Amino acid sequence: MRVTTDQRRARLVRRHLLAPSARARQAEEVAEALVGLHATDAATVALSAYARLAQPELADVERALYEDGTLLRMHCMRRTLFVVPTRLVPVYHHSTARAVAAQERSRILKLLAGENPGWDAGWLAEAERAALDAVERLGGAGAAEVSAEVPRLGETVVLARGKPYEARQRIGGWVLRLLAMDGRLRRGRPLGGWTSGQFRYHVAPEPAPMDVSTAQAELVRRWLESYGPGTTADVKWWTGWPVRDVRRALAEVGAVEVRLDEGSGWMLPSEAAGGGGDGGPAEAGRADGAGDEEPAAALLPGLDPTTMGWKQRDWYLDPEHTPLLFDSAGNAGPTVWWNGEIIGGWACRADGEIVWRRLADRGAEAETAVEAEAARLAEWLGDSRFVPSFPTPLARELTR
Repeated sequence: MRVTTDQRRARLVRRHLLAPSARARQAEEVAEALVGLHATDAATVALSAYARLAQPELADVERALYEDGTLLRMHCMRRTLFVVPTRLVPVYHHSTARAVAAQERSRILKLLAGENPGWDAGWLAEAERAALDAVERLGGAGAAEVSAEVPRLGETVVLARGKPYEARQRIGGWVLRLLAMDGRLRRGRPLGGWTSGQFRYHVAPEPAPMDVSTAQAELVRRWLESYGPGTTADVKWWTGWPVRDVRRALAEVGAVEVRLDEGSGWMLPSEAAGGGGDGGPAEAGRADGAGDEEPAAALLPGLDPTTMGWKQRDWYLDPEHTPLLFDSAGNAGPTVWWNGEIIGGWACRADGEIVWRRLADRGAEAETAVEAEAARLAEWLGDSRFVPSFPTPLARELTR
């Protein structure tokens, strides 16, 4: 079976809630639909939710994160910070986060040993226990508060010694982040507004046990449901797993091989049987194919899950535009979408004006729809301002 680029774009628009009629009612629905929201840049969480909510309110995102606790910030895929549905934490934890925490612990021990030979695994374990006790005793605390309670956490380590960008960092922040990766701490409210990346930490219940292969299969199933069809390389990149784990998980969910414009890809068996590509039943073609789609414009923030959802992006992004919209480390900047394709980039200026640049001309309808989305976003932001944590070349140009 073959799935065309037009069909993939149509699926993206519907499944990623970019069509106006597909927008969600609550932030939890957005996180479920996207298998998590990128949270390395704190502003991305609210802006990604905003773009996909029928009646976007910052209070709804904060309710889910800090009041109801139905969403949780955690490091998982590719060692990246995500906001995920709390009920699925065991899936993320056992499929990915435990391995990420082990890698992070090894990295930290290497850095500590380079600074002081006595800062070994035993020293780090004691520091973690002391940090946990301090967080529990304080009823939740930020890194500075915990470091003040535990003197050893106030120690510093020099990074990139001798380089122009040499920096000194406190050990306390590393320890708290590591405990959160292990699932022993959770991030609470930020120590500032909705764009702040500093949080209060709280003691977390241990994630429910789950077999690693079962967790990985469930995560891949959800990715295929939201992002499929995709290639093996796409799944490997998105999860950050070794290719052997990716292949095993694809086999466990019974993924069906399909033909894409750039080669072989995978779909869930239920979708392949229902005609997710051309040649399927007419009803399936209307739901996920191309032809009768609702026009959909969207302004997505930097590091948005849709922009960062695949390694192979040529089917929704002209490769010539990549240097303008991504930084040198591969971080996506704010993007303008039309019917499942990136057609430009945008930025928020210091005075609150939302400005954008067209990189691909898709006609007057697209132009009008994007302008309407820019006006809607400016109205929603009001007096709020934000600057992407990873500014891209086009974003810099637009805000000069």
